[in-house]
Amino acid sequence: MTSNFKKMFFAILALFFLSACTTTDKIAQTSISDKKKDNSMKKAYYLDLMEITLSAYTTEHIDRYFNQVKTEGLTEHGFPRLTANIGILIAHNKRLDLKPRFIEMMDFCCQQIPKVKAANDFSVKEIIFCIEELENSNQIPAAKIQEWKDLLKTIDPYTCYNIYAKDMDHVVYNWAAFTMLSEFMRQKAGLSDKYSDFIDLQAYSQLRHLDENKMYRDPHEPMVYDFVTRGLFAVLLHEGYKGKYQKVWQDALDQGAEYTWKMISVTGEMPYGGRSNQFLHNEAHVAIMMEYYANYYAKKGDLKTAGQHRMLAVRALKNIAFWLNKKPISHIKNRFPIDSKYGCENYAYFDKYMITTASFLYAAYRLCNESIEPVELDDKAGMSWKTSDYFHKLFLRAGDYFAEYDYRADYDYDCSGLGRLHKKGAPSELCLTVPCPEMYAYILDMKDSARLAIAPGVEVNGKWHYAVEKDVVHTIKNHFAKGETAGAEVEYNFPAGQKLRAWYSLDRDGLSIKVSGSETVRLLLPAFKFNGKDYSKITLKEGVLEVEFEGYVCRYTVLDGTIIALDRPARNRNGHYESYAAEGSSGLRVQVSIEKL
Repeated sequence: MTSNFKKMFFAILALFFLSACTTTDKIAQTSISDKKKDNSMKKAYYLDLMEITLSAYTTEHIDRYFNQVKTEGLTEHGFPRLTANIGILIAHNKRLDLKPRFIEMMDFCCQQIPKVKAANDFSVKEIIFCIEELENSNQIPAAKIQEWKDLLKTIDPYTCYNIYAKDMDHVVYNWAAFTMLSEFMRQKAGLSDKYSDFIDLQAYSQLRHLDENKMYRDPHEPMVYDFVTRGLFAVLLHEGYKGKYQKVWQDALDQGAEYTWKMISVTGEMPYGGRSNQFLHNEAHVAIMMEYYANYYAKKGDLKTAGQHRMLAVRALKNIAFWLNKKPISHIKNRFPIDSKYGCENYAYFDKYMITTASFLYAAYRLCNESIEPVELDDKAGMSWKTSDYFHKLFLRAGDYFAEYDYRADYDYDCSGLGRLHKKGAPSELCLTVPCPEMYAYILDMKDSARLAIAPGVEVNGKWHYAVEKDVVHTIKNHFAKGETAGAEVEYNFPAGQKLRAWYSLDRDGLSIKVSGSETVRLLLPAFKFNGKDYSKITLKEGVLEVEFEGYVCRYTVLDGTIIALDRPARNRNGHYESYAAEGSSGLRVQVSIEKL
């Protein structure tokens, strides 16, 4: 070997070892955009996103978290989920630096889970997923894996799980679906053979919560838990459930194939409404459902529709990737300090909900069939769909725009009116992605946020009242989709007897709104201001309101009226908004467009 060849050889070898020694800090600095551009179409992309999600936890954070649970005991599912996701990544030759920690964490989880009620409903299935992945790798000795399995064999579902149906009449909600899937996966892994009736009972217990569209009605009908619970049954069926209620749940999910995709924004985002919204894990649930329906249509031989559902899964992943590229990584879609818990319910803290994103990404990974080629959707074509009155939502899509209207909102979290207007490629919060509530069940940085959505208003005895108020009745008179247009007509009945009508129409030019009344009328216009880190630029000229943010502008143009600023500062999970109103005599017309600068 020549001297120059030796130098080259050892230089290459040194580079190899340097690249192999990836530390937590280096992983945390990795950008999703560093991945191959077409990787989002591949099954492995789920693992890439899981790895970036895990990078939000430094080794010091993991050690601190572990010391906390060793001291306080296993009290919730965040820590077992963290453990399981580390193990899954190790099985795929990722995060090997965490292997010694992982073994100790897994020992602790498998020892504690059979002994304590620590939200095992959620985490047993994930520990089983982890063991299954490790058994298919050579990362952990077989004897150690068997030790963990032996511990999990000792689980008694009646003492291990928190919430489950005890008989056919027992009313329980989505936790029982988690319990069902966890116990099914334990049985599938060969760790139990005597609780099939228990699994069937949980599957039966959830049927009473389905509406006429087979959407899942958790209390107050939060949109997240419709997707979550139907997604759990999608995973159950995919994993091979053949119990008493296989056919009825198969039929229920099949019915959802006709409409579930219609609720997903052009940005890939889950519909808003109710609790646990605007967290990164939301779009992982979207991916689960879209991968499930991609398989459904592929089995029917409809590869185009199957591919369109795969594309919707890809869009959801790209939405997650967008937020994971922000530093520091947060589990919710704003840029406020993580410790502030801005936009979070009390239960939705970082340690629990950040790793939840990885958990549901992995569930979607299991369903993903990358042989189904994604097929681009026609976002310019008109689409309208209305849920049952239980969910009180109307969805419109046309011309690369997407709108969501809530006509009877849960006022602890939202308000009625048009609470979402997105355009493909533009920042979701630029116009509005969720309404601003007044009485809120999540943490904000002011006590009296004004209610804010796109909604009309009338003057009563010298005071203006807006249709975002709780006692105003919204009635969807009709909705339509034709060609490249979609729209709806809405009637508003105010408590003092006043009535208004509004017509909403989406097309390639944006959202056109016409409001009609007997006297002077207004239309609320949200102006995004601050996401916790960055400010927008808000400009009001005669008849035109512009909001510039991240290279896009949201433009409100009044065609027969004026625009005035209101002293109504508003807040939602995404950040701060200013309130404006278009005003016109006996009616007005407003055009809303979102354009790239």
